[in-house]
Amino acid sequence: MKTPVDKSIIDNAIQSVGIKDFEHITIFEMASVAVMSEKQSGVEFIRMEIGTPGLPSAEIGVNAQIAALQNGVAQYYADIVGTPELKHETSRFIKAFLNVDVSPKGCVPTSGSMQGVYASFLTCMQMKENAHILFIDPGFPVQKMQCDVMGLPYYSFDVYNYRGAEKLEAKLEEYLKNDDVVAIVYSNPNNPTWVCLTEEELQTIGHLADKYDVVVIEDLAYFAMDFRSDLGQPFQPPYQPTVARYTKNYILHISGSKIFSYAGERIAMTCISDALYHREYPLLEKKYKTGEFGFVYVHRVLYVLTSGTGSSCQYALAAMLKASNDGMYDFRNKVAEYGRRATLLKKVFLKNGFKIIYDKDGEDSLADGFYFTIGYEGMTGGELAKKLLYFGVSTYPLLETGSKQNGLRICTSFIKNHHFDLLDERLKNFSKINEE
Repeated sequence: MKTPVDKSIIDNAIQSVGIKDFEHITIFEMASVAVMSEKQSGVEFIRMEIGTPGLPSAEIGVNAQIAALQNGVAQYYADIVGTPELKHETSRFIKAFLNVDVSPKGCVPTSGSMQGVYASFLTCMQMKENAHILFIDPGFPVQKMQCDVMGLPYYSFDVYNYRGAEKLEAKLEEYLKNDDVVAIVYSNPNNPTWVCLTEEELQTIGHLADKYDVVVIEDLAYFAMDFRSDLGQPFQPPYQPTVARYTKNYILHISGSKIFSYAGERIAMTCISDALYHREYPLLEKKYKTGEFGFVYVHRVLYVLTSGTGSSCQYALAAMLKASNDGMYDFRNKVAEYGRRATLLKKVFLKNGFKIIYDKDGEDSLADGFYFTIGYEGMTGGELAKKLLYFGVSTYPLLETGSKQNGLRICTSFIKNHHFDLLDERLKNFSKINEE
C-alpha cells in the first residue's frame, strides 16, 4: 500500500537535517523534517510535535503592549526587578488562583520560563558543594540541556512506576538521603505526559523538601489547564494544586506563553517564596558578599544573563494578569480548546490500535489538555515517530524527556477541525500496513 508521502521525500529530509537516531531527535529537528517534507510533497502534515500555542494572543495584552510602546517605554532600560504593576498583579494572581501568599518583591520577570528556570539552577547550584538537581521525569528536555551547559550534574527518574505518595516518597528518598540534591524539578501539569501530581504527592514533595532542606522548582507553564476542575475562578476554590502549600522552600515559574498565548514575547514570572527569598546561604555570602537568595537571583544571576526583561511585554502580562484577577478575563476558558482537541484525538488513536501510555493520576483518568502520550505495540518511540512521518503525521519520541516508556508525545496546539477525519484515515492505513 502506498503511503500518503513518498518515502524518498521523507528519507531525503531526514538526511538533509542530519538525523542519525530518531530516539534522540530534538523537537526542532522533527519540525524541520515535517516542514521540508510538506513543502516538497504538497501533502498537508498533521503537526503534533511542537508545543507552540495554537490560539490567538489575548487581546488585552496586545493592546496594553501597544500602549506602552506608544508611551515611550522602549527608549529606557527596564528595571531588572520588574515593573511595579507586574509585580503587584503577579502576587495577586498567585493568591487568586493558588491561594498562596508571595510578596511582590519575590515576583520577578524573566525572558520566558526557560530563562527563569536556568537562573534558578544557576543560583541553587552555588548554595551547596557538589550540588545536584533531581528531575521528576518525564520533563522538558531542554532543562537537562541547561544543566549540561552549566556543568550541573543531575539525577532523574521516570515517575511512571512511582505514582502515589508512598511510592513517590520512597523513590525520592533514594536520592535525597545522599545529601547532594539542592533542588527538585517538575512541571504540573506535566510536559510531555499531562500527568498532574495529586495533592498527596505534592504534600510528600513538600515534606521531603523541608526534611532534606532542598528547593522545589515548580514549572507551572500550563497553569490551571487541568480541565477536570474549574481552576479559573479568582479567589475561590478549587485552586491550582501546588507544592507551595506544603513547604516554604519553593520557586514557582508562571509563563505567559500558554495561558495567554503570548509565547512570542518571551515573558514569564519567577516567584520566590518569601522565606527562600530572604534566606542567607554561607556559600553565596562567600562568593557575592551577600548571602540572600533572592538578591543573588535577581542582582547577580539575572543581571549577567540579560540585564532584565523587555519593558513593553511586562505591561502586556500585567494587564492580562489584572484582568484575570479581577474576573474580567477567563484565561482558562480560552485555552479549554486544547482539552476538546485532546479528547477527539485520543479517540482517533485508540480506535486505530494505539494506546495511551501515561493514563492515570491516582484513581482518576488523565485530564485532556495540551499534551498526551501514545504508543503502538512492538515499536519504540523512535521507530513509531519515523514511520508516522510517511503518513504525514509528525510527533515526538518520549526518550529524550526522561521517560522509560516506548511512545510519543502528542501536542494538540496545531490541530484543526478537519484534521480529525484526516488523521483517522491515515492511521487506518498505517495499521493496515503494519498488520501485513
